[in-house]
Amino acid sequence: MTDRYAVIGNPVAHSRSPEVHAAFARETGQDLEYLRVLAERNGFARSVEAFRRDGGCGANVTVPFKEEAHQLADTLSDRARSAGAVNTLSFGQDGIHGDNTDGIGLVRDLTARLGFDLARRDVLLLGAGGAARGALQALLGQKPATLIIANRTVARATDLVSKFGDATNTRLASAGFPSLAGRRFNLVINATAASLAGEALSLPDDLFAADALAYDMMYGRADTPFMAFARARGAMVSDGLGMLVEQAAESFFVWRGIRPAAGPVLEALRRAL
Repeated sequence: MTDRYAVIGNPVAHSRSPEVHAAFARETGQDLEYLRVLAERNGFARSVEAFRRDGGCGANVTVPFKEEAHQLADTLSDRARSAGAVNTLSFGQDGIHGDNTDGIGLVRDLTARLGFDLARRDVLLLGAGGAARGALQALLGQKPATLIIANRTVARATDLVSKFGDATNTRLASAGFPSLAGRRFNLVINATAASLAGEALSLPDDLFAADALAYDMMYGRADTPFMAFARARGAMVSDGLGMLVEQAAESFFVWRGIRPAAGPVLEALRRAL
C-alpha cells in the first residue's frame, strides 16, 4: 500500500512540497504520495489526528503551526527540542515524533549552494517565530561573530536570546526594528511571514554591508518585498526555494532512511515557477 504524507498549514495552497517529495520518490524508487492539508487556525491538532487516522505516515508542518506541532508531539529530536518548533512529524505505534529540519536546510542552502561562509560574519535574523526558532541552532553552529534577532515584539526575540545565549561563543542579542539603524550586516535573513502576505518590513536603509546577502525564507516567481528592498540597496539576494528543497530532503531522510539529491529537484522546481 502506498505510504501517505502531507504538508499541513494555513495557508497551504502555495506550497511546492508535494512536487518536491514526488520528485524525491521518483529519484529513490519510493512508493508514496504527498498531499496538501489546510488546517483551520484553531484546528491543527484535529487535522493531524484526522490525517493520521486515515493512514498518514508523517507530515511536514508550515506556518503558523510549527510551535503548536512542538507541543503536540509525544517525543522530540534534539534539534526540535532546542528550537521549540517542529516542521516534521512522524507517526508510529508509540505516538507522534517531532523533528525540525529547517535549520539544516537553511545552512545547506547558504553554504553549499550559495557558497556563503557564515564564520565570523555579522548576521541579522528577522523574526522570532517558529521559522526563526528552527534556524537558530544551525546558524549558531556556523560560528558567526554576531547574530542579532530582531522582531516587532522585542520580548519574543529576547526570549530566544536567553534560551540560546549561554550555549554559544557568538555574540547573540535581541533588537526591535527601529534600533537597527546604523548597524550593517553581512547576512540578513527574513524569517517573518511578511513576504507570504506581500508586505514590506519597516527596516533602515543602511542595513546591508558592502558584501551583504539578503535571504528570504519565502519564495516565488518574483522578488519578495524584502528581496526588492535589499536589491535596491545593493545587496545580493536569494529566496528560500533552496531551503525548501534541502529541508524536504532531510525530512525525506527522517521518514524513509534515504537521502535524495536536492540539486536536480531544485533546478526543475525553479524552471517551473
